[in-house]
Amino acid sequence: MIILIKPIISEKSMKLAERNLYTFEVAKEANKPLVAKAVAEKFNVKVLGVNIINVKGRMKSQKKVRKSYLTKGFKKAMVQLGKNEKIAIFETPKEEAVVTTAEGEPIRMKEKKDILGRTKVKIEKSAVGAAPTTQRKVITGK
Repeated sequence: MIILIKPIISEKSMKLAERNLYTFEVAKEANKPLVAKAVAEKFNVKVLGVNIINVKGRMKSQKKVRKSYLTKGFKKAMVQLGKNEKIAIFETPKEEAVVTTAEGEPIRMKEKKDILGRTKVKIEKSAVGAAPTTQRKVITGK
């Protein structure tokens, strides 16, 4: 029987992962001891505790047909690990990549959103003894 279906990767689950709480979608018939055993075997970690939540399906509507339907619910497990234990799937790189020009000068980039929700990147070119120049470039649109 497959206990762990998939990890849940979202903003909230990544914040919880910093506090050693990892979130997984599990099988409907799974219970706390089964989930703890499956995580311990799969990732070679020591599990301190497990919380299980039944997430209900949501009512959605189709505008063209004017009908509504219920989406499927699932079971979510939050697994607490020991202090120095980590799961590699939930790790994010903490370092920022430094982009340099052909002359070897570092470039700093800042992201902004305009009124329409499009992402704009502001590039600041900083050189020793020279005034910084700015360029704007639209990368993606919604």
